[in-house]
Amino acid sequence: MPQLNIPWYTEAVIYGIDVQRFADGNDDGIGDFIGLRRRLPYLNDLGITCIWLLPFYGSPDRDNGYDVSDFYAINPKVGTRADFLDFLHSAGEHGIRVIIDLVVNHTSNEHPWFEAARRDNHTRYRDYYVWSPDPPPVEVGAISIFSDEEPKVWTYDEVARAYYFHKFYHFQPELNIANPQVREEIERVIDYWLAFGISGFRVDAAPLIIGDNGLERANPRDPHGVLRDFGGYLQKRRPGGVLLGEVNLAPQAMARYFGEGEQLGLLFNFMLACYIFAAMAKEEAAPIHEALSLLPEPPPFCGWANFLRNLDDLDLSQVPPEVREQVYQAFAPEEEMKIFGRGIRRRLAPMMNGDQRRVELAFSIIISLRGPPLLVYGDEIGLGEDLSQPGRNAVRVPMQWSREKNGGFSKADASDLIQPPVAKGPFSYKHVNVEEQQKNPDSLYNHTKRLIALRRKNPIFSSGRFVRLSANDPAISVHGFEDAGTALLIIHNLSSREINAEAELDAVCGKILVDLITGTEYEASTIFRFKIAPYGYLWLSSEKEG
Repeated sequence: MPQLNIPWYTEAVIYGIDVQRFADGNDDGIGDFIGLRRRLPYLNDLGITCIWLLPFYGSPDRDNGYDVSDFYAINPKVGTRADFLDFLHSAGEHGIRVIIDLVVNHTSNEHPWFEAARRDNHTRYRDYYVWSPDPPPVEVGAISIFSDEEPKVWTYDEVARAYYFHKFYHFQPELNIANPQVREEIERVIDYWLAFGISGFRVDAAPLIIGDNGLERANPRDPHGVLRDFGGYLQKRRPGGVLLGEVNLAPQAMARYFGEGEQLGLLFNFMLACYIFAAMAKEEAAPIHEALSLLPEPPPFCGWANFLRNLDDLDLSQVPPEVREQVYQAFAPEEEMKIFGRGIRRRLAPMMNGDQRRVELAFSIIISLRGPPLLVYGDEIGLGEDLSQPGRNAVRVPMQWSREKNGGFSKADASDLIQPPVAKGPFSYKHVNVEEQQKNPDSLYNHTKRLIALRRKNPIFSSGRFVRLSANDPAISVHGFEDAGTALLIIHNLSSREINAEAELDAVCGKILVDLITGTEYEASTIFRFKIAPYGYLWLSSEKEG
């Protein structure tokens, strides 16, 4: 039987959406909450249980909304507060929770706090940011997140007559988290959005919030205490709410962001994503096994959010150089596909050269592991990319709903679109779109939908004991879950070869294995012999006798 009191977010199926690029409800060329609300039946049909919304706050939009000028406002490009509430209520009616981005490492330089801070060095807002009267030493906080585009981390402000610190772009001054008043402001922001009924936040750049903010006096004395405070405040205001942390560090460092379960409830599984691509590049299962071995075990009621791509770059900065090079060679062979000297700015399907078998395989891996799977909009249909766009906008192409004008994203003129749709080549909306894939039972969409449904029907993913088994071929990965005489076994073939293989089951399974996808029955003993197609996967269920 399933364990009691398992948090909803450890069993969720999460779907990331850039509102401005998902669905245009008023035909002005920009996606909005009206359009998103109308597409909720689609997400419900796919099996999504939680939507993660990228920033939609008041913003000059110089960095896709991550340059926030008003934490309490909704960007008029995506609608009104009433539009947001209509969407939120409709999502609830579909049984879909909503979490939103909490971007509190920095603000826009157009935020009123910064405008006040630069004009008066005696205002309380001055200490909301990190200032230095003289050029700080180069070694202090010297590395910018966007080193290709923004070489400096200290910028001189003519009005303030001082330098301010920024880990991101110069128009995103860093907040001074060491200041208790700033932390109180952040809790007010958390409180405000919880009042509307959201279920939590994705915490942007969590290590930078509590990290080295340029000067010793601006470093929090108890860094993880900051996250404990935010986590505690969230639970007081919304018991059962979640903080999903963007933390891309070495494995031993990541564990600290869970704490004992009182800091971040979920962490993005950056390491697994990198090693899945390494496994697919080598056509060997070993990198996946290595990643699973390296990951620290989350505390009770915490977990890893398993994903393949997000709407940033595939960040390879935390993997060994040889792994990075293997992934580059296989999935980013051209220089324009790389970014920041560490990442890949590509979508999942183009990285797999449009091979549906490989995309399905990758989805099967993340959907069949412990922890909630996380997809980003469009990957379930094999949405393409636009490398002519600057930076990470290459992966933020408009959603493709049909063969109609602009892929059904908007009826606006092409010149009014926030970004051109993919209109040429194999990933054109004329070939890749929701409408046609919903009609085709063998489409990527329908295969992904079936895997999500299987995941949701089987509580053993959360209640069972995770097991990893051995096979006699290096391309084969075998893992599963066991709980009270029931077992679920998942087999993946990372290679382009059809393989006749053997797996050692020990006492995990009963005598009969049933394929949950095809219904095929297999006889099993301590050695399970099977044939698996190139890039194939098997989901097998078994119950022990007696």
